[in-house]
Amino acid sequence: MKVLFLSVTAGQGHNQTGKAAMECLLENNVECVMLDTFEYINPFLKESISQGYLISTRFSPSLYGRMYRLAEKLEKNNIKMSVSKFTSSIWAKKLTTYIEEYKPDVIVCTHIFSAQILTQILQKGIPARTIGIVTDFTIHPFWEDTRLDYYIIANELLTRQAVKKGLPEERLKPFGIPIFRKFAEKMPAEQARTELNIENKDTILVMSGSMGYGNVTGIIKQLDSLNMDFQIMSVCGNNKTLKEKIDEMALNKKVYNYGFVENVDVMMDAANCIITKPGGLTVSESMAKGLPMIIVNPIPGQEDRNVEFLLNNGLAMKITDTFPIDEAVYQLLSSNEKVDTMISRINELARPNASMDLCNFINNLTPAQWYIDDQPEARTSAK
Repeated sequence: MKVLFLSVTAGQGHNQTGKAAMECLLENNVECVMLDTFEYINPFLKESISQGYLISTRFSPSLYGRMYRLAEKLEKNNIKMSVSKFTSSIWAKKLTTYIEEYKPDVIVCTHIFSAQILTQILQKGIPARTIGIVTDFTIHPFWEDTRLDYYIIANELLTRQAVKKGLPEERLKPFGIPIFRKFAEKMPAEQARTELNIENKDTILVMSGSMGYGNVTGIIKQLDSLNMDFQIMSVCGNNKTLKEKIDEMALNKKVYNYGFVENVDVMMDAANCIITKPGGLTVSESMAKGLPMIIVNPIPGQEDRNVEFLLNNGLAMKITDTFPIDEAVYQLLSSNEKVDTMISRINELARPNASMDLCNFINNLTPAQWYIDDQPEARTSAK
């Protein structure tokens, strides 16, 4: 069995999702390769997409949100579809050659752009089975443009939305968003705090994404003003400037401040709750750990949709202008009943074994029968 993962670097979530799925497959002796679709087609294109996403979401989030909502409202069979198919067709040529040379049994797309391009390639009679992973708690615009064999969605509660957007129900697999296995394992908070070399007391984990997005210093100041006995762990990711600012803050509470880390799973075990942006991967990891979430700074667009899912299902609290962070933390640390109710709902809807479920599903698929020659007739019959 050979599996090809097609991703796009727009943030890190799509790549991490693919790597998490690959972790299980490789442990089961399945050959895997991950390709950044745009980097392979054209490195300049990859850099443009990646930087464009970071700039738009960090410096022009409202514009990004308006564009996302516009895409949601556009109907099928309009100019959007024509442009999408035209550009995908142009980009598909080079990728087609790679796929025909590698001959994967299964192709997994972790980004809608990859899935759109692959849909164009499939018209050539590629015999591989195809899977798309929707990496948020919503169905992004344009998935309805694709024609893949299966779609992995975050939860079965999204089935109605997916069907309304044009995805066949029989092709939906609500395994959850694939996460690394270490997030599916849980250690006692005291043990995790010992491993991190921090005090064994109530702990608030503040995460701001790999780029350190949002007013993290303001959040920490508000937490510091709260007259309750707890400590703070802050993860700044790659934002060195943010880390320096927090290091220089004069605070009453103990703050353990980190840059980019590899042990977020242990930090989650050590924490009573997490304050975070609602990215699909972070939400899935937090839910797998049974960790109450306080949502801040959602990027307009898919993260707004994640918030809707979380709030409507009793999985998280959300900070607003009239419900600040200190009040949210106060409620969580003051009410065991509130925490227990939230954790119960989280455990009910969490999908900690999503990667293994996907791995088992792929292993049970029939290997592709690749054509022997280059004749179109052979390609069609092989499919």
